[in-house]
Amino acid sequence: MERVEVEAKVKKVIAAVLKKNVETISPGANFIFDLGADSMQSLQLIAGFEEEFDIEMDEDKSLEVQNVADAVDYIKSLIDAKV
Repeated sequence: MERVEVEAKVKKVIAAVLKKNVETISPGANFIFDLGADSMQSLQLIAGFEEEFDIEMDEDKSLEVQNVADAVDYIKSLIDAKV
């Protein structure tokens, strides 16, 4: 899966969980400070990413992900590792 496709799906999940417009979500947007995610929504994001991409995210590594670009990179690495 290409990075641009991963990014589009990541933004779709973020938009659904955080009730944001996809077009307003930038790659550098921080989940907490820019997008307003609380701890419960952070867990919902992880669950949404796992479901969308059929992956299992490491909880500790997931918590290190702070922004959209980091999430895309991490998810892409998990997808690439599955192939």
